[in-house]
Amino acid sequence: MTPGGAGVAQRHDQSTGGPAGLLGIGYEPGRAPGARAAVVDGPYGGNDGVYGPDDTAYGPVTAARTGDDGTDPGTPDLGAELASHTAEEVLADYLHQQSADFLRSLRLHRESGSDAEGAGEAARQLRRAARRISATLHTFRPLTEEDWADQLRSELGWLSGTLAREQACAARRERLMTALQRLTGRGPERSDRTGRGERGKRSDRPAPSSTAAASSPSSSPSSSTSSSDPDPDGALSAGAARAGALLDRQLTLARTRAHSAALQALGSSRFHAVADSVAVLASEAPLAATAAELPADEALPPLAEQAHCRLADAVAALPLSRAGYPYNAAALAADQRQDAPWHQVRMLVRLSRYAREVIAPETSDLRLAEAGRALEWHRDAAEAAAAAAAAARTPRIAPATAYALGVLHADQRHEVEAARFAFGRVWLPRTPDRKG
Repeated sequence: MTPGGAGVAQRHDQSTGGPAGLLGIGYEPGRAPGARAAVVDGPYGGNDGVYGPDDTAYGPVTAARTGDDGTDPGTPDLGAELASHTAEEVLADYLHQQSADFLRSLRLHRESGSDAEGAGEAARQLRRAARRISATLHTFRPLTEEDWADQLRSELGWLSGTLAREQACAARRERLMTALQRLTGRGPERSDRTGRGERGKRSDRPAPSSTAAASSPSSSPSSSTSSSDPDPDGALSAGAARAGALLDRQLTLARTRAHSAALQALGSSRFHAVADSVAVLASEAPLAATAAELPADEALPPLAEQAHCRLADAVAALPLSRAGYPYNAAALAADQRQDAPWHQVRMLVRLSRYAREVIAPETSDLRLAEAGRALEWHRDAAEAAAAAAAAARTPRIAPATAYALGVLHADQRHEVEAARFAFGRVWLPRTPDRKG
């Protein structure tokens, strides 16, 4: 039995022995408290119906609601609709709904059979429900049976992350191939075929003899030199063809391995324990006894406000003043340490948005949605740049291939910079006029 699988399906009134601090709850150096533990779902887990059908297709990010001075106005009053309910009723209803969605998506995944598109959509819906269950159990943790909820949250994070990797590889490949096509003006496959065809034609053509060369009136040192001048665009196109083939092999292999890992996970006893736990959650939420006694408008908004405050604190630590300048070049250096705080803010945005769904399901915060979109863009570009850099470290590749991969890496880091700029415009759209 994989560690964590045994006992996950236990009732919440039974002791599981799971450590309460297993998931990083509490403040960690340099990080906001517990965000990663709550919504860990691996890469490319953001498509949940808010950002559109394609994780890589981002529209323009527009400014949303802010205070008069351009600062964070805080969460609005969310308690008006909760006065007639207890905290237990609101939380239990939301958890029952998400658990039912989880089980329904699982059934659709099993019934999809050989339909790859249907299986992929069912897996996305399953991860969508898993993220919301996990985030709710984290944000409103004081109102839950903490040991049982912590262990379930850990297992949901494992499941969601495992299922996300295949989609991540497919989306990353599509993103990089599209970028290569944009940089060269034609697709990598076309460049590859053209390059092979030209090489074949050159190999089939007989080499001119010295007699023919001497008898040609147009033969001269100057014409010979001009014909051998390097063509930067041609070199980039040839390198892009090989770079595209290399990336295609690496990412296709990674996707195949991720698919195999997902199938293995879905057939494991650990997964069946998670499904049993969610089935228990669909009928009986693991809530503390105090949740039935507290009015929802008194118990839930303060916890949602705490999630928003953690988000505001994490955003305050970002270099938004520099990111607010277009073409500031701060994001061009590939350094995971400078990307990590932005990824952390992305997860905290999710926590805050999911907390709003629990308290005010009929309303939405445009600002959080737009901020999440910009940070998904940031994450996608950063990971695509890392994939290009990893491919460039392949031993014994041609210089033209390495050059094309370097151009591709720089292009994706520029996308990272643009995403940071877009996030700053959403979060602080009203900035003082800057003098050139």
